Amino acid sequence: MIPIQIESAWKGTSDCRNCGIRDMVLFADLNESDFELIHAPIDDLVFQPGAALFGEGRSAGHVMTIRTGVVKLVRNAADGRPRIVRILKPGDVIGLEALFSSVYDTDAVAMSQVSVCKIPITVIKDLSAQSPRLHMRLMERWHRAVKEADDWLAALNFGTARQRVANIILKMRHIEDPTLTTLFAREDMGAMSDLKLETVSREVSRWTKEGVIEPQDKIGRLYRINSIDKLQAVD
Repeated sequence: MIPIQIESAWKGTSDCRNCGIRDMVLFADLNESDFELIHAPIDDLVFQPGAALFGEGRSAGHVMTIRTGVVKLVRNAADGRPRIVRILKPGDVIGLEALFSSVYDTDAVAMSQVSVCKIPITVIKDLSAQSPRLHMRLMERWHRAVKEADDWLAALNFGTARQRVANIILKMRHIEDPTLTTLFAREDMGAMSDLKLETVSREVSRWTKEGVIEPQDKIGRLYRINSIDKLQAVD
């Protein structure tokens, strides 16, 4: 845990240069005088795959911005099965419900090695009171998070198994290179789309045999998409 000093956070030195403090998310619109209002440390944390960033029903005292890695948000369905309700990538904010609730709504679990900036709610609330720019940014982020959750559920929980797996492949494309996509354990893909592990494996193999996607590693995680149009046009 590395406390980030105000001067470092503003100048973008050390690890702050690539984190979400300045250019990516909540604090992009702040100026130097705004940073002087920060009186609590912002911590730089790293989580290994499978580690919990926070748990559903646990006390909510922080939000986190993702610097690197991928995080899944998980809730237990009525039948007790875990359901992945959203995937978050670098630049996303985790735990925004902490601004309005005393507990977290979901389990947040690292799907890869994840680095985050952990920001105390006291910092956010103090800055919101002093900075209309941050308040507006928070509201924009909250609205986007709700919309993305709705879009995610609509894309991955309706249609045929082939459509659902195609949508996962498309949604997990890399921002820097949309022809690459990173898939996860087939169990996780099933939890995302409400499909059985065997069904997910069959559909991934089918897309691979048809040449629409091409594996780039030996463990079946990284794929190159050879035809985005075919994935988008599936019926």
